[in-house]
Amino acid sequence: MKKILFGTTALLFLLSVSACCDDDDKTNDEPAQPETVQLVSPDIRARIADPLNQNPFTGILEIYPCNPESSIYYGNYVNGKKTVFNGYYTILDGHIYGEYNRPLKLPIGTYNMVYWGTPKYDEPIYNTPAINEPGLTQGADLSTLYFRLRANTDGTYMPVYDLVHAVKPANIGTEDLQAALTRVTAGIRIIAKMQDNAEFNSAITGIQARIGGIAEKMNLYTAEVENTTKIVKFDLERSSDNTIMSNATVMLFPSAENPLLELIITLADGTQHTLSKNLGSTLSPNTKLTLNIILGEIISGGNPGDFSIEDWNEVSETIEFPIIN
Repeated sequence: MKKILFGTTALLFLLSVSACCDDDDKTNDEPAQPETVQLVSPDIRARIADPLNQNPFTGILEIYPCNPESSIYYGNYVNGKKTVFNGYYTILDGHIYGEYNRPLKLPIGTYNMVYWGTPKYDEPIYNTPAINEPGLTQGADLSTLYFRLRANTDGTYMPVYDLVHAVKPANIGTEDLQAALTRVTAGIRIIAKMQDNAEFNSAITGIQARIGGIAEKMNLYTAEVENTTKIVKFDLERSSDNTIMSNATVMLFPSAENPLLELIITLADGTQHTLSKNLGSTLSPNTKLTLNIILGEIISGGNPGDFSIEDWNEVSETIEFPIIN
């Protein structure tokens, strides 16, 4: 998806650059739509699909018009020409916001709309997600295309964007677009502490987390995932008082059951110690897992990198993320 939102003002600037670059980078030689065919730009309302809440969506929303009752991509008219550019919007409180959008302009008729969104958060969230997007062509079958994890150089993969999704038919020309979006990614936050809330030993210079069993790809049409065999890594950050090492919420494709967690602890002399445990919870769509981990001290007189693990507490909680309207 496009750049994740860190605040409405910053996001709008990034979006303006991204949308303009997209339009400049791609060309289409199809002749202009005949003047006798009316093109319509529908209004949009978006929310999270949650029976208990109706809070509006704020973030980026992309819309892929398909032929009626199918996953075959129809395209979108830009400057009177049919192009591969999907609809691209900044949404604030459930409605289109600002001027840096690429609206849908379609002939009157029925379409099968595929929605993908990236919400904005007020709480901290991992700030360097990445994803590989599929190439898009007119007439492409979206059910054969995938979002994929982006690889690191060591065989692991990067965290992804938070993604919400919906598929819904729409009659352009007679109704606005209304999307109830469902979150299809999972979140995880790790909070590591020393026993008795002591400060981290000065010998510990860093902790890296690795989560196994993560899906490699997500279908562009159905949002179903495949190949839950990949490892995603991210670093924990040290608190100012040196008593906590944690991460802002990281978003992941869903996992296999009870995925393996590894903590790689690096010491000042360059040696590493790895702790591993299968999680008692599965990283399912629309869940957030918080892991509280208590580490023991380095064994007195032991070899560098030897740790005594006092305890490992795992807490799993499913939460309601900000609602999307």
